[in-house]
Amino acid sequence: MERTQHKQEINMTEALMNRINELISHYPEDKRKSALLPVLHEVQDAHDNWLSVELMDKVAEILHILPIEVYEVATFYTMYNLKPVGKFMFEFCQTSPCCLNGTEDLMDYTCEKLVVKIGETTADGLFEVRGVECLGACGYAPMMQLGDFYKEHLTKDKIDQLITDCRDNKIILHDK
Repeated sequence: MERTQHKQEINMTEALMNRINELISHYPEDKRKSALLPVLHEVQDAHDNWLSVELMDKVAEILHILPIEVYEVATFYTMYNLKPVGKFMFEFCQTSPCCLNGTEDLMDYTCEKLVVKIGETTADGLFEVRGVECLGACGYAPMMQLGDFYKEHLTKDKIDQLITDCRDNKIILHDK
């Protein structure tokens, strides 16, 4: 796993450790690794939505597994971020139903509005635009995920409103 120039403060608070231990408790002691995915989600949420190598090493230590076992999972799934990302990630579904309904044009439009390319973070650190695989809401195409929530039947006007609402801190990202 390549170490990047990005530094991340590791802050395993008591509340986070309690949540991690509660997740681990759902599995037999000899199957702690089974908690890896939900633990990575909790740790990522508590650390500005990304996972440094050092943070993944800490997860491995907590779960009593090898660091490579964490890296394998974190690099396979696109929901884990291995570098700093924008606070508001516009994750557009890029599968057939969404593409047939204009998601690619909306992604281009969003990138133009935010002055970024796909996968880049805006200079102010607020936004990132990504294409992702099927989000399972084909009947609501074109759509995207923003935090824990789906934004459906997207139009340029809806994108404009989402950008404004994000800038005005009117968007809730998580249902916790």
